[in-house]
Amino acid sequence: MPRVNRTALLALLVASSCVFLLFQLRYYRNYVTKAGPRIPGRTPGHVTASHLQWQSVKTFLRLSRRFRLPLFLADPAVLGPLERERPPTEARCGFLCGGRAVTSFGLLAGARTYDAAFRLAAEEKGFEVLEVRGEDPRLASLDLLSGEDIPLHLVLRLHGYFIQLVILYERSGDYLWHGPLRLKADADRGFAPFALMEFGRHAGAYDRPRLVLTAVDGLDVAVPRNISDFLAQHRRARFLECRYRDARRFLQLYPDDSSPEALDFRNKAKSLLRLAAKTLARLDVPFWISSGTCLGWFRQCGFISYSRDVDIGIFIGDFRPDVITAFQDVGLSLKHKFGKVEDSLELSFVRDGVKLDVFFFYRDGHLSWNGGTQAKSGRKFKYTFPRFSLCWAELAEVRVGVPCETLDYVTANYGAAAWRVPQRAWDWKSSPSNVQENGVWPLERWDELIQVY
Repeated sequence: MPRVNRTALLALLVASSCVFLLFQLRYYRNYVTKAGPRIPGRTPGHVTASHLQWQSVKTFLRLSRRFRLPLFLADPAVLGPLERERPPTEARCGFLCGGRAVTSFGLLAGARTYDAAFRLAAEEKGFEVLEVRGEDPRLASLDLLSGEDIPLHLVLRLHGYFIQLVILYERSGDYLWHGPLRLKADADRGFAPFALMEFGRHAGAYDRPRLVLTAVDGLDVAVPRNISDFLAQHRRARFLECRYRDARRFLQLYPDDSSPEALDFRNKAKSLLRLAAKTLARLDVPFWISSGTCLGWFRQCGFISYSRDVDIGIFIGDFRPDVITAFQDVGLSLKHKFGKVEDSLELSFVRDGVKLDVFFFYRDGHLSWNGGTQAKSGRKFKYTFPRFSLCWAELAEVRVGVPCETLDYVTANYGAAAWRVPQRAWDWKSSPSNVQENGVWPLERWDELIQVY
């Protein structure tokens, strides 16, 4: 029997051990580490709260892709840091796991929205689902006071975390709208921390965002291309619906003029308002409907046909010198220019026989005011309002700004009771309840401050 070479045997055993160790390392790298992302703070055998939150979002996104839902990340608490920091290429829960209980997504309603099959699939994955429905304002009118119920929000709960799906509908004014999150009487109010949800305290209006696909914490998700613009819109998105029931009662007492002249004015006013809105949007100048136009929207959901003009307001801080040329370029003729940027600026344009009055508003402590000028005498007038913020609304299928505190605004201008009754005899120098004399322009400066065309 030949003798065994102990040295050769030992070398063979060492080589075999090295090969086996290399095999284990290769297996671990190629298979074990692909089971999921490395979550900071997570140790083998220990599932952290952040990982459960990440896993909930991951499961939701997989379901949405399976059902081809056109959704995007809409959560300001995630988008803000995402805009400031470049996402790392490796998967880690740095943005989605910020200690928040809710993550919000927007769903672009259209040909495809979620259906019963999506909800069933979500429940099979362990989600508990709450659907919040409300009236469809697109079907509401003075004849039909409310529309049918449509889904407005979907809230999904998994592992103690929540996903809010905000459904955005296209409105006739070429913008997206979502409804408020209002629970029915029989709804489970303990289902989710509704007070922490970013969307739903009120209805909202947005431009349709351009979306890009990106990776957030290792998950593929669409986000607005211009995040800062979307976040700015979110801060001022509050939307006020027309008060159809009150308008219907008003029109039963005071029927609207249906003469050919009145119909012609309303058509021209709608066209003029749409043109003004598009022009100011291109300039990025926010505006709101003011004076009689605001009263018409608030009181009767339409134009006051005997007013024969369209009134809008702009804060003087948003004034741009090219406003005049921008309006002239789209076919509006300048009728007059009163005042100056520092005091009582007012512009008036005309198109197809309908006047567009542009009043510039100044802030003074807790008040806001706009000026007026009588061309033949140089007398100045001042109209004072309580400070107000701006909301969105829709008038004649045009998205417009309105004072959020609309009742206070209208009451200041027309009186606590008088605004409820049509006032055909109206003198802009004496009829408004908030008007006051404000001096006289110096005669030597009339050529500069009182320009009539």
